[in-house]
Amino acid sequence: MALPPPLSLPQDPLQMNPSCAIDYEMIFQHAPVGMCISVDRVIQSSNLALAAMFGYDRGYLDGQSFAVLYPTMDEFLRTGDRIVPIMNTKGRYSDERIMRRGDGELFWCHVTGRALNPAEPLGAGVWTFEDVSEKRPVTAELTPREREIAALLVEGKTSKVIARETDLSPRTVEMHRAKLMRKFSASTSSELVHKLVGVAR
Repeated sequence: MALPPPLSLPQDPLQMNPSCAIDYEMIFQHAPVGMCISVDRVIQSSNLALAAMFGYDRGYLDGQSFAVLYPTMDEFLRTGDRIVPIMNTKGRYSDERIMRRGDGELFWCHVTGRALNPAEPLGAGVWTFEDVSEKRPVTAELTPREREIAALLVEGKTSKVIARETDLSPRTVEMHRAKLMRKFSASTSSELVHKLVGVAR
């Protein structure tokens, strides 16, 4: 029995249906997560989800420094310092941190970024933002340094590692951890982390 001839597929899948041309701008604008293109930590183009997440009109964030999304300038600068060595090693960066909406509300946000040129970690890059406040509400008044350390604790980092990444002494990190435990009424470090991530115990 003779076998049928092999199926011949077009090399370009779009040739199968020319009307299915991909509109990348539409995909970018209607992506279900906040997205932006940045250069030197300045937003070049942002999508609808990012503007809505932070409470701004469409296009308002374009041309703005990432600093506008942070609770304080100090947190913006320290995060930039922390991103560089990680980007140099991995080519990408990801964390969960407390950020600020246009009306001043603070919320937990999962942020992921990739440099287009590994040699320029803060140069041109693609970043995504996901609002995780529903599962992790900000329930206590925290100082900028406490917010930074809380975010690193959520990542499972030890006081020694946090001290190295923040240029603080381990003793100072422990002091901030103790303050966080009091503010969240946590009796152990494990309980503190669970409360920071919004998990009831």
